[in-house]
Amino acid sequence: MKLVTGNSNRALAEAIGAYLELPLTDCTVKRFNDKEIFVEIHENVRGEDVFIIQSTSYPANDNLMELLILSDALRRSSARRITAVIPYFGYARQDRKSASRTPISAKLVSNLITESGVNRVVTLDLHAAQIQGFFDIPTDNLYGAPVMVRDIQANYKGSNVMIVSPDVGGVARARATAQRIGADLAIVDKRRPKAGVSEVMNIIGDVSGHACILIDDIVDSGGTLVNAAAALIKAGATQVSAYITHGVLSEGAAERIAASQLKELVITDSIVATEATLAAKNIRRISIAPLIGEAIARTASEQSVSSLLD
Repeated sequence: MKLVTGNSNRALAEAIGAYLELPLTDCTVKRFNDKEIFVEIHENVRGEDVFIIQSTSYPANDNLMELLILSDALRRSSARRITAVIPYFGYARQDRKSASRTPISAKLVSNLITESGVNRVVTLDLHAAQIQGFFDIPTDNLYGAPVMVRDIQANYKGSNVMIVSPDVGGVARARATAQRIGADLAIVDKRRPKAGVSEVMNIIGDVSGHACILIDDIVDSGGTLVNAAAALIKAGATQVSAYITHGVLSEGAAERIAASQLKELVITDSIVATEATLAAKNIRRISIAPLIGEAIARTASEQSVSSLLD
């Protein structure tokens, strides 16, 4: 088994390698002067089971091209099987036609990954479950819920916790977490006047006297979380925290969250943290390296991966 990584999140790849007690394969991923990407594998991978660890986060197009070119290099080097481990799958929010004459970019990216020579995909908390069906190769969608539940149980033991979905679309994800810890569920009813902007309309459920925990897969601008936290506090919540798998946290988001009524935002290391994220006192990161490392080990040994989600 070989582990290969690009430049998207080397710290996570090294943590996964440490969990598996396996060093990263020596390779070069660099840019020419015109920003073309060049890849060279410096170790023999003929007949090997190779795992490429590469999130397609910002800069999404560069990181996606690194993944595609790494896969092509490994295929041409006679790797036996290539598995793309994509902790954060970029373009996942473009999973359907949102209006006339718009693309389904998640399907296009899935096709590109498949055609590059990848034999299998392992990813984490896809924004939309149907994206698994966009791939014509085996795809395992891991869930960060077990990692988050353990952290919630460790930090909120004895608290009157209520799990909250920040929108109607995330109810299934929030309900699954609520069932794991035996908590009640509330829902934030919101609307989006335009992309990247949200307005809270109503709180469905009685949150008065509860420590509310928002559960979602992606936090980008942070507007939804900030507005939801303010609405929950107004409705009587004693405090509001959030557990989000992928901390995209685009420009200004970390500062917005730091100045909000959120007690704490907990994100995973699926995306490399910006300086602003690291500087925010109410943003904390937990590692999903053991989860992904175990999934890689089980994939390599042909064992069950789904049992990891129990």
